[in-house]
Amino acid sequence: DVTYENGQARERTQVLMDIANRLGGMVIGTGDMSELALGWATYNGDHMSMYGVNASVPKTLVRHLVRYCADTADSQTLKETLLDILDTPELIPPEDGQISQKTEDLVGPYELHDFFLYHILRFGRHPAKVYRLALKAFEGVYDAATILRWLKTFYRRFFAQQFKRSCLPDGPKVGSVAVSPRGDLRMPSDACVTLWMQELDEIVE
Repeated sequence: DVTYENGQARERTQVLMDIANRLGGMVIGTGDMSELALGWATYNGDHMSMYGVNASVPKTLVRHLVRYCADTADSQTLKETLLDILDTPELIPPEDGQISQKTEDLVGPYELHDFFLYHILRFGRHPAKVYRLALKAFEGVYDAATILRWLKTFYRRFFAQQFKRSCLPDGPKVGSVAVSPRGDLRMPSDACVTLWMQELDEIVE
């Protein structure tokens, strides 16, 4: 269950912190901007590090960069390792060799969420406008009902998970938007999503 998953993340982080402390090193965070926007990180688990290098890099770009590194790797071992990372990014161990949890089945396609995030943070667009833009951008890929479903999920999670972003470790700003509380995103943790959801509920597919 979710407690088991969170327990893994917290224990893994504790072990890494202890080793870094003993060696005089740093724990470098691997969470990306898409995960931070959706709150897809365990509070005081993989949510925490000494420095979050991917904090302003969306997951779709992380995937592209990892695949590029795999495609251009001199070592076959490195290539295979990177491709394996791309194929198995889940916390729960496989069952009978099959991945038993798929994040995008739970939170939705990251290519949609990254699109939503960019237009919301970069241009401050309202929900209905983001929806219309997504219909055009993903025509033939996702139908209207799917886009609306995941847009509602995005807004619900984005508002509910601000408390995790309010205490993020430092990290660089790489692109034109970021979710750092010390820079681009000044948002109270108790902000209410009601008005945004009302606008989405008025949309007729």
